[in-house]
Amino acid sequence: MEVKTALAGFAALSHEIRLRIIRMLVVAGAKGMASGSIASTLGNASPSLVSFHLKELERAGLIESWREGKSILYSASWPALSELVTFLMHDCCQGHCEYCDKAIALFAKCEGRPTGPIRCE
Repeated sequence: MEVKTALAGFAALSHEIRLRIIRMLVVAGAKGMASGSIASTLGNASPSLVSFHLKELERAGLIESWREGKSILYSASWPALSELVTFLMHDCCQGHCEYCDKAIALFAKCEGRPTGPIRCE
């Protein structure tokens, strides 16, 4: 991952609402969430506010969207989030790899978009 891409990802996550949205979408898994459900979970945030934050996350490549009928659904972009964490932890630990090994092993289990329940063991 290039520094410019990492900076865009971290910048997108540096707002409380966007961080909350990402965490919601991680929990939602592959099925994603409609923007109305996201707004409701945020405490009935206005559609324009939610739309703005979703566009910022999508512009940074951290979420994906698709249309199902009249709804637009959003989900976390697992590869992008994995790359962002990998970028952050790339040179970590200074010989104490037990701290990173747990995260690396967890991300190694994920390939592309999840197709079933997510289990963190």
